[in-house]
Amino acid sequence: MANTTLRGWLVRWLLFVSAMHVLVGAVLPWMAAAPVLDAYHAGIEAAFWPGGAPAQARALQVWWISLFGPTVQLMAVWMIALIHLADRLRQPQVWLWLMLGLLAWAPQDILVSLRAACWPHVWVDVAALAVMLPPLFWLWRHDRAAVAP
Repeated sequence: MANTTLRGWLVRWLLFVSAMHVLVGAVLPWMAAAPVLDAYHAGIEAAFWPGGAPAQARALQVWWISLFGPTVQLMAVWMIALIHLADRLRQPQVWLWLMLGLLAWAPQDILVSLRAACWPHVWVDVAALAVMLPPLFWLWRHDRAAVAP
């Protein structure tokens, strides 16, 4: 019974994390140029222009962040669909696919961020892995054990 309860909580946790990705993806295009993100932009600009970035650099950065929002949103919708399918069908390979997707994305994203000395992105990536991989791994093992002969 305890494993069933934990399974339900972990599924809800992953759905919550995915819903937060949908929300962030929806907000990014609207907030990319907001003054609240000035320090964030300045940190990225400093990695490329230690003496100060040209105005066009900020405009390009805002455009890229705005463009990135819908991509985050789309990936989160797919995550929600896969989590829903894995929960309903109890197919362990779906949890594995989600883990593999994260493990394909994270090292690349972290490497790109490290090359630019953009530590906030590295920490966000590490946090995303920390909140998603352990539940996915547990769910994969749990559902795999349930279907094993």
